[in-house]
Amino acid sequence: MIIPLSLVSLLGLVSLLLLASPWPYLAPGAVLGIVGVAVLYRRPAWGLLGIVAMVPLEGLFKDSTPTGAKLLGASLALVLCLQLAVHQIPSERLRSNLWRFLIGFMVLYFLSMLLTDNLDLSLVSLHEISVALVLFVITLLIGREMNMMVFCRLVTLSVSLTCALAMYSIKYQDQGRAAGLLADPNTFALLIAFAVPLALLLLLKSPGLWQRLLWGGCCLLLLGGMTKTESRSGLVVLLITLLIGLYHYRAQLPRIRPRHLGFAMLGAAIVIPLTIYAMPAGYLARIQSLSILSSGASAHRDESLGRRASYIVVGSKMIQENPLLGSGPGTFPLHYSVTGYAKAFSIKGAANDLYRRAHNTYLETFSELGVPAGLLFVGLLGTGLLNLQRARAAWLKRHEWEQADLVTHLTMSLVSLMLFLLFLSAANHKYLWIMLAMSWVLRQKAEQSPLPERQA
Repeated sequence: MIIPLSLVSLLGLVSLLLLASPWPYLAPGAVLGIVGVAVLYRRPAWGLLGIVAMVPLEGLFKDSTPTGAKLLGASLALVLCLQLAVHQIPSERLRSNLWRFLIGFMVLYFLSMLLTDNLDLSLVSLHEISVALVLFVITLLIGREMNMMVFCRLVTLSVSLTCALAMYSIKYQDQGRAAGLLADPNTFALLIAFAVPLALLLLLKSPGLWQRLLWGGCCLLLLGGMTKTESRSGLVVLLITLLIGLYHYRAQLPRIRPRHLGFAMLGAAIVIPLTIYAMPAGYLARIQSLSILSSGASAHRDESLGRRASYIVVGSKMIQENPLLGSGPGTFPLHYSVTGYAKAFSIKGAANDLYRRAHNTYLETFSELGVPAGLLFVGLLGTGLLNLQRARAAWLKRHEWEQADLVTHLTMSLVSLMLFLLFLSAANHKYLWIMLAMSWVLRQKAEQSPLPERQA
């Protein structure tokens, strides 16, 4: 405890200096910093849960420098460095089967930076991926202490809160589409798709009526928020994850009795017409426009699909020109801006609107970093899914059905993120890197737990 006490003494000295300075009103902040560091030192997992809860609410702090999430993340990283230095956290926790892909990916990332077409854009991209890597390491170190049911509750509540704000306030909408506290309705739809499996888990596992009403209400808010985003990709991803959930619970279908089926049909008869009535007319038109995919995406019939098709054309050309190391991290917008597509699909006609990202993380990775780095990134995601599958199998082997169901719903959330990467440039998304690290942590916890004793 010598180092933490020294740190507290330093913060106390800073408080006294602030009281004597022209800015005495900053002194209470230093005091709160002392309390926060002490709490994080005793319960670092609380800090990670706080970051998880802040992800959907980051828009509230976008005008502050630094933001609350950055302060919390930096403080947590400092505390963990101190605990590693005094061996309070074993360094063995950093071991993971994900490093074999991640180290290779980062080596190729830096090699691509050496040959980048624009160093400034690559440095911005490096900053974003660095934050994601810090979260990855933090989760490996303290993921064992994190209560995953609390994780599910915090994600569900924070995303549901933003859904409520976006549905009933124009301030949190973008041209009529719900964007929550974020700038992009599709990014908001990603958060909703990630939260829905967790909300369903809480609904199914709640012991009391009031708790089920709470989580059932959150599920309705999430579904309403998804509808309000008018995101076609969000709808597709949500339906796929729900089908995965139905497949998981298929063994329980024989337990449904005729009277249960009657109540289900009554509920469907009420919910489906209300959903169609509440669904924006523009959303129905956007969903119907997906039918043109069978004949090819035409910009004249659907500008959004035509724009996404242009990303694929530009990205494919970039891969052909630089297949090994790509054009450099973050440089896709630079290459897209000089094409005719940029002017043709410019929404606002402004110069900045010409620089558009690929809206496909896989395409962007392959085109900016090269084919080898893209394959390593895909291998990293696939290993994360494999870890969760092994964790679920280990819990089933130990007859821990509740833990197996938890891992299944977490897998559904990770699958929703991976599917959404087909429609968004979100390689540095915080939930993605936290879930990748947690996949290894959950596998280790499951495989290291004792096996049940065999009955004679």
